[in-house]
Amino acid sequence: MLFGKLKRSGGRVSLQTKFLLAFAVLLLIVMGSFGIYVNQVVVRPLRETTENEMRQTAAKIGDQLNLYVDGQNQLSQRILSSQDIFALMPSGDYANLSVEGLSRNRRLREIMFQSIGPSMNIEDVAIYDLRGTLLTTFIGSAGNPPSLVPFLEASGRRASWNENGYDLYRPAAERVFFVRAIINQNGKVFGYMAIQLQQGMLERSAASGGSGGEVYVLDADRQVIYASSGSEQRKMPELMPADARTDGVYLSGEGSYVAYSRSDETGWTTYTVTPKRVVLGPVHSVTTISMLLIASLFLFSAAYIYFSARNFLLPIRRLRSQILRINYSNMDTKVETPSTNNELLQLNDAFQGLLERLQVSIEREKLAVQEEAVARNSALQAQIAPHFIHNTLYLISIAAQEGKNAVVTEMCKNLSDSLRYIVSSPYQHVSLTQELEHAKDYLALLRHHYEDDLRWTVDEDPAFDGIRLPRLVIQPFVENCIEHAFREADTPWMIEVRVKLYNGLWALEIRDNGDGFDPDTIQDILGRIRAAEASGEWEREAGAENAGKTGGTVIGGMGIVNTVRRLQLMYKNRLFFNMYNHTDGGGGAAIQIIASLTEDFY
Repeated sequence: MLFGKLKRSGGRVSLQTKFLLAFAVLLLIVMGSFGIYVNQVVVRPLRETTENEMRQTAAKIGDQLNLYVDGQNQLSQRILSSQDIFALMPSGDYANLSVEGLSRNRRLREIMFQSIGPSMNIEDVAIYDLRGTLLTTFIGSAGNPPSLVPFLEASGRRASWNENGYDLYRPAAERVFFVRAIINQNGKVFGYMAIQLQQGMLERSAASGGSGGEVYVLDADRQVIYASSGSEQRKMPELMPADARTDGVYLSGEGSYVAYSRSDETGWTTYTVTPKRVVLGPVHSVTTISMLLIASLFLFSAAYIYFSARNFLLPIRRLRSQILRINYSNMDTKVETPSTNNELLQLNDAFQGLLERLQVSIEREKLAVQEEAVARNSALQAQIAPHFIHNTLYLISIAAQEGKNAVVTEMCKNLSDSLRYIVSSPYQHVSLTQELEHAKDYLALLRHHYEDDLRWTVDEDPAFDGIRLPRLVIQPFVENCIEHAFREADTPWMIEVRVKLYNGLWALEIRDNGDGFDPDTIQDILGRIRAAEASGEWEREAGAENAGKTGGTVIGGMGIVNTVRRLQLMYKNRLFFNMYNHTDGGGGAAIQIIASLTEDFY
């Protein structure tokens, strides 16, 4: 197929053909590497792990048998811990049928019962004299050898007997005895003790490894101590003696894996014989599955390469053309003719150009939003100043009509200071300290009109200089108290302006002791603020209030929404506004504004 394409193209190799050839070679390399990887990383470690588990199984069986034999050693030592047993052992007269012999045997059984107790994991305990003749037994079960002469004749060749004073004796199948010399602290031998081991305990210890094969236990003289159930009916395999190492695994002549572990404590060697098919079964399964997986992956990849290489480049060309046409209306865009063999590079360049154009659009949008916010703030700010001037001039005219020339002079001076504050950079933010000073100037103008009927307190603190606000935020709320809060309230009238700083926030509260808000008015005002904030129709709400269409929502002819909106334009979503009726000092209305001190919210 590939050579046919080369022939039809006149010797020129297209990008599609290059891609197909490169991918095919890469696939062959990957498949070969995968096969080597499976053999080195999966199959070989799995075989080593299986062999190691066999060694551990043999060692575990040997440890269990050692524990059981060690228990019999401790049992024999408990029996010999009684000093009476040495006095009861016969020295010359070995007759068991005499009254003295029967009494002695009964006393020996009592000593064994005191040491063993009713619970035991053995078949029986027998005591023999120096000649190896049976004197008495603990239970009297069948199987106790009537004489230990064969064992005593061969015991001198046993290393365990010479070193430890005890050894294992197996006179017949399924009969294993733990034989110990009855010897005092001075090394004098009085007789012998033979503990008959339970075959079930030996089988249980051998089965603890769970190897699933045959188990053999041989002593240092290569004598069988234990053979697993059913193995003696069959011919025992040739078991290699343990070398310098204490454990190992080898393949026997019968084709079985033999794991062995030699105990330094007893000198016994435990062998586990497992058929080769059982040991290598998981390894063969992994190998077969890996080969099937490689073959399936190769066939699938060959089909995938063919169809993918044929159809891969066409969508890229179409996508590149679409990206290049996105901003054709922009006459500054330069369109270059791409090379026919660099489709992927051209796609990357097209995406890069698209990102650059999107970045320019985003910057323009951000600038437009910022300019819109400044324009809205300027428009809302412009609505406040004329209203304040109108109310102040109205108060001056009343004082002039009453002939209070000194008052008119002072009020004109205060008005001049207020106008200077309003018209000097009217759309720039000011500090909270400046806003509080302007509110005090406004209250000073009102003092000449209301005299002692109006009282007010304004918090002052140098820390307020760091709080920024739009101009004329506090004065309209103070004016609202004057015009609407005290219509039916008794004098003196109180206005409090409180400011608190805590945890990176500032809180402004303006309260009076007047008539308070009507509950429906509170719900209506807060609802309009939330609705206007959600819809963005702040100017429409402000215009409606200016026209007198919102009833109780006016503040000196201007709207609450207007003031809150100017704060929102500055603080975004880091501003909290609330209005409620308080119960302190007889009640009244309160306005609460809480905002963040962090400057990056401006």
